[in-house]
Amino acid sequence: MMNEILKSISSSLDNYKEFTFSHSSKKDEHQVTIKILELPGADYGTYIWPCAPILAQYVWQNKDLVRTQSILEIGAGTGLPGIVAAKCGANVILSDSNTKPLSLDLCRKSAELNGLKNVTVCGITWGEVTPTLAQLPPIDLILASDCFYHSKDFEDVIMTMSFILHRCPNAKVWCAYQERSSERSIEYLLDKWSLYGHDLPLPR
Repeated sequence: MMNEILKSISSSLDNYKEFTFSHSSKKDEHQVTIKILELPGADYGTYIWPCAPILAQYVWQNKDLVRTQSILEIGAGTGLPGIVAAKCGANVILSDSNTKPLSLDLCRKSAELNGLKNVTVCGITWGEVTPTLAQLPPIDLILASDCFYHSKDFEDVIMTMSFILHRCPNAKVWCAYQERSSERSIEYLLDKWSLYGHDLPLPR
């Protein structure tokens, strides 16, 4: 089954979604078009979730801030926000769980599809301090879109962010997620792991 799906990735490089990001107040040359491969139905991480284009647009609108930065996308899935950051001139690491080889392969293929040389891909599983996580280079910015889906994963996501942020005290996290229940919150976990956050304006 795994081999069949990996074959379908290789044979469907012409089947992708295109996303164009621009500043509505500026001329057409101030825009970028990104191609992202998907395998809907294969796994959570093999299709584009609703918050990924929102975070990607925020990255594009702040491209002067991300240019030349070292950026890590966690739970990248198909890697849309991270690939936009790379198009802005950042050095990007796309990561997803070690148990999700399909997502990692999609990230690699999408980076190739967009002609990017400044993107690397690695396996980082939330909540696990592995050699890969411990040996990350200094990070300036963490991207995370739709990582807060299952409540059981919330603390693992926060723990991974905390580990990186405490090693890189000047780093920040840009996170976009859909609030699916008013009864679920990450505030107490931020306190527990000595982190804090604030709302950012959504792109217009």
